[in-house]
Amino acid sequence: MSIKLITHPDYSFDFPSRHRFPMEKFKLLHQYLQQNGLATDENTLRPGRAKLELLQLAHCPEYLDRFIHNKQTPQEIRRMGLPWSPGLVKRTLISPNGTFLAGHLALQEGIACHLAGGTHHAHRDAASGFCVLNDLAVAALGLLHESRRTTLPNPSILIFDCDVHQGDGTARILEHEPRVFTCSVHCDKNFPARKARSDMDVEVPRGTQDDEYLHTVKNAFLKAIDRSKPTLVFYDAGVDVYAEDPLGLINISLDGLRARENLVLNLCREKGLPVATVIGGGYDDDRAALVRRHAMVIEEAFRVFEG
Repeated sequence: MSIKLITHPDYSFDFPSRHRFPMEKFKLLHQYLQQNGLATDENTLRPGRAKLELLQLAHCPEYLDRFIHNKQTPQEIRRMGLPWSPGLVKRTLISPNGTFLAGHLALQEGIACHLAGGTHHAHRDAASGFCVLNDLAVAALGLLHESRRTTLPNPSILIFDCDVHQGDGTARILEHEPRVFTCSVHCDKNFPARKARSDMDVEVPRGTQDDEYLHTVKNAFLKAIDRSKPTLVFYDAGVDVYAEDPLGLINISLDGLRARENLVLNLCREKGLPVATVIGGGYDDDRAALVRRHAMVIEEAFRVFEG
């Protein structure tokens, strides 16, 4: 059995090359994993468009309608941070289903990796910070909605978010759902300026380096596991904690980043916790270097779960 990878060619579409958001990274990541023999025809799956009924578990119908039919106000477009286009709509309606599929596969096989996702700034009724729909909230609520048809006894989901920015949208959408525990390990002085309240927030001081950061991540993950007793983990492996990421402010090296991925995945394996990974944030004009950083969580997944 090979670890299942989930991606879609429409995740990357014709997009302004000078824009801060590196839309082409999804296609480039898949190509990189193909070149290195990790992504094959046999282990790569393509999700379809998410049903509106699934998306409406996390987002209000009025907001979905405004986005899909280009009826957002100029203020909403500015907050979204992305230019509206049919291509954006198409990829946005597929990506949450990719994370939802990754969760299903993780429950069946122990691990699955979505080569996108981590759009944790999207709120129930608004886009924010390059995030239009919240794939983590959609997937978690979708799995809970289906739980009566699964073998899970008392389903409990942990969303462990290590993006450099707080998962504010995830926290707010899920604040009244006791079966989902949100834990965000993020830079204290970074976007969003107004933080939400996750079930567990761990603020990392600006400029923190490898040893302190890895210690913080390990303690946070163990504490979150103890508090949530999860039957599934969604791991948001944002690479914008890297020292040279233009939107980061935390001073983590490449070795430190790889060590984080190995740490979290090893703890999941040791504790028998199914884990679905998403790639989260990462911003760099050197797209090849950025893709190598995003690939680390997939590479470590193969190393930890397949030896």
